[in-house]
Amino acid sequence: MNDMTPIHGRSSTRGKDGPLNVSRRGFLGGAAALVLSVAVPVGRARAQAAAAVTPGTRVNAFLEIRPDSTVLFRSAFIEGGQGIFTAMAQIVGEELDVDPTNFTVEGAPPGPDYLLTGGGRFTGGSMSVRMSYEIMRKLGASARQMLLQAAAERLGVPLSELSTEPGRVIHAASGQSLAYGEVADAAAELPVPTDVALGDRADFRWIGKPVARLDARDKSTGRAHYAIDLKVDNMLHAAVQHSPRLGGEPGALANEGEVQAMPGVHSIHRLPGAVAVLADSWWRARRAVEALEVTWSEPAGGTPHAMPADFSSDAHKKMLKTTPGDGIAFEQEGDAAGALAGAARVVEATYDAPYLVHGQLEPPSAIARWNEDGTLELWIPNQAPEMFQADAAKVAGIEPDKVIIHSPMLGGFFGRHFLYQSANPFPQAILLARAAGQPVKLVWSREEEFLRDTLRPMSAVRFRAGLDANGVPVALDAVAVCEGPTGRWFGRQPDKVDSSAVEGIAGKIYAIENRRVAQIHVDDPAIIGFWRSVGHSMNDFFYETFFDEMADAGQQDPYELRMQLLADSPRHSNLLQAVVDLSGGWKRGPFTAEDGMRRARGVAMASPFGSEVATIAEVSLRDGGVVVHDVWVAIDPGSIVNPAIIEAQVNSAVALGLSSALLEEVVYVDGMPQARNFDGYPILPPDRMPRVHVRIVESGSPMGGIGEPGLPGVPPAVVNAASVLTGQRIRSLPLSKLDLKGMEG
Repeated sequence: MNDMTPIHGRSSTRGKDGPLNVSRRGFLGGAAALVLSVAVPVGRARAQAAAAVTPGTRVNAFLEIRPDSTVLFRSAFIEGGQGIFTAMAQIVGEELDVDPTNFTVEGAPPGPDYLLTGGGRFTGGSMSVRMSYEIMRKLGASARQMLLQAAAERLGVPLSELSTEPGRVIHAASGQSLAYGEVADAAAELPVPTDVALGDRADFRWIGKPVARLDARDKSTGRAHYAIDLKVDNMLHAAVQHSPRLGGEPGALANEGEVQAMPGVHSIHRLPGAVAVLADSWWRARRAVEALEVTWSEPAGGTPHAMPADFSSDAHKKMLKTTPGDGIAFEQEGDAAGALAGAARVVEATYDAPYLVHGQLEPPSAIARWNEDGTLELWIPNQAPEMFQADAAKVAGIEPDKVIIHSPMLGGFFGRHFLYQSANPFPQAILLARAAGQPVKLVWSREEEFLRDTLRPMSAVRFRAGLDANGVPVALDAVAVCEGPTGRWFGRQPDKVDSSAVEGIAGKIYAIENRRVAQIHVDDPAIIGFWRSVGHSMNDFFYETFFDEMADAGQQDPYELRMQLLADSPRHSNLLQAVVDLSGGWKRGPFTAEDGMRRARGVAMASPFGSEVATIAEVSLRDGGVVVHDVWVAIDPGSIVNPAIIEAQVNSAVALGLSSALLEEVVYVDGMPQARNFDGYPILPPDRMPRVHVRIVESGSPMGGIGEPGLPGVPPAVVNAASVLTGQRIRSLPLSKLDLKGMEG
C-alpha cells in the first residue's frame, strides 16, 4: 500500500458540550488531579497486578475521596444505559455513608481487583449487581471504618464514641466533627479491616430507593462522552470497507491512485478481510474507502466461519426445522418417552426464530495509540476490559501489561461489545496505528456494522407433549436445533449441550412430571453472539407459546393451567397472580374494547438470570398487522437496589422484545445480509410502543438480574394474544411476515 507522509490533523478541543480531546499528558494529569486520600493511583495499581489480590477487597483500588468529601468510585462494571454506575454508588454509599449524588463513577482499568464475576470480569448476563452486592457493601463499610479510625486519632477520642452522618465523622459528646476529606489522607495509610459490620436493611437510606440516575443530566445535555466523542493528539481518522461475504480478502484495487489523490487522504491499507483509508477527517476517510473499487477473493478452503456463496437464511431455517434426531439430552426428569406413548393425546409443533442484529445507538469505534515507551493505549467500548487487554496484546504481539485499556460509557450494547474479534474494530485500529506511526480513530459506518455485527443465532425447536384424559400435560419433549453463542466463544464440548441453546426451555418451573430437553448442534455460518437475554430471548417464546398450544389442545384456559401447574411453587403462582391483578383481572378474549376494536390478551412466564417474570400483553389486529396496546409485567428479582432503574429496564426490555417480535429479522441471500442500515432493518417506532405497567415483587429470594429479564416474556405474550384473534397458532417470528388482513373484525 502507499504510505504517504502522515497528515497532522488540526487539534480541535471543544467545550464541555463537545468531543473530548485527550493528550497522553492531559489524560494522566487529569486522572492524577483526582487522586487524594483513599487511593492507589492507576499506575501503581497496574504495577501491583501480579500480586495476589482478593477481588473487591482493596479499598484504594475502588475509592478516592476528594478534599470536598465527594467520592470517585471505579466501577468493575461498565455503564451502558443499564444504570450500573448509579446502583454501585447506592450500594457503596449506603455503607460508606455518602449520598450517591456525591459520587463520580468511572469504569475501572484492567486489574485483579475488579474480577468480581466468577474470577473474571464481564458486564453482561445481568450479573453486575447480584454478583457484587455483598462485596461492594463490605468495601463501603471498610472505607467508613478506616475513616472512623483516622478521625479517632485526629480527635484523640475512642473509636467507639464516633459515628457518621453523610460525608462526616461525628463526635457527639464534644460536638466536634470532621469531613471525610479532612481525614482521607490519614485513612489511606491504614490497613483495610478484615471484618466489618454491615448496616441493617431497615435503616437503609439509599438502597431500595428510587435514587435519580447519576448520568442522566450529562447524557441529556450532551456532556457525556462516548468512544465516538473522544480525540487524541495527532490523530488520523479511519474508515473501512469489508468483504461483502465473510472470509473474502482484498485483491486488486482498480482505482487506488485516484482515491489516494482525494482531499485529505493520508494512506490506503489492506487489512484481513477489509480495506481501510486513513484521512484527516472521518467523512473524508469514509468517502474515500467507499470509492475504492476492490476485487474480493473467494474464501480459501478451511477458512474459519467463511460464509458460503450460496448461503441463505431461508434455506438455513428449513434445514434446522427438518434436521432429524433426538439430540443430546440436557434435562431429563421421569420418563418422557414412556409418558408420551401412553398419553391420551399428543401435541406436536415446530417453532423458529430468525437472526437478529444488535443495532445499538453508538456505532462501533476504537482509538489506538502506540506510545514511546512501547505501550499500546486503546479507547474501546467493551464489556470485559481484561479480555480485551489480553486479545489486543495478541493482535499487537506484546505482553498484556503493555496494553492500556480505557473503557468509556457504552452507547447501548445488549451483548454487542463482547470480545468478537472479527466483529470489532479494535484489531484494525491497532494495525492501522502501527502502520501509520500515528494514533488512529476508526469508526465503522452503519453499513459496515450491519455487515459484520454478531447476530443472535437462528434456532428451531421441535416440541412433543402428552396430555392426560383431563387435558393436563404429563410429558414434554423438546429438541433445540441450533448453535449456541456460549459454545462458539468459550468452546464447545461435542458430547455436551450448550446451555445458551436451551435456556428458557430447560429449567421451566411448571410441574410436568416427565420432561426431556435436548439439543442438536448445527454449525451456524454467521458470526453469532450474545443478544439481550441470550437464549431466553427466543426459547421462552418457543416454550410459552407451545404451552398455550397444549392448553388449547386440552381445552384448558392457559392462565388457569399455568396456575394449576404452579400450585406447589408459591413464588411463581404469587407472581402470576400479581400480573393478573396489575392488568385488572384475567380475560383472554376475544373481547371488544372501548375503541370498538376486537382485542385479546396473552400471558407468559420466564425465569431468566435469577429473576422471575410474568407478562401479559393486550393486542388487536389493524391494517394486516398486530397492534400492542398494553404490556403488564410483574418482576420478582428477589431483592432490589433501585426500583426506578428496574422500571426503566423493564420498559427498555419490553421495547426490544416487542421490536423483535413484530419487526426484526436478518435475511441472508447469496451469503450476504440484505439489510445494511435501518432502512432495511426496521425497529419499533415510538408510535408503536405500548403502555407498559410494572409491578416489582420482592420475594426475599437471592438477588436476581434486572437488565435482561423483562424481555423474554414479551414475544410469547404478544403471540399468544395474536393467536386468539387469528384463530391459528403462530410459530415463527417476526409477525410482520404474516398477512393478517381480513382478520381485524
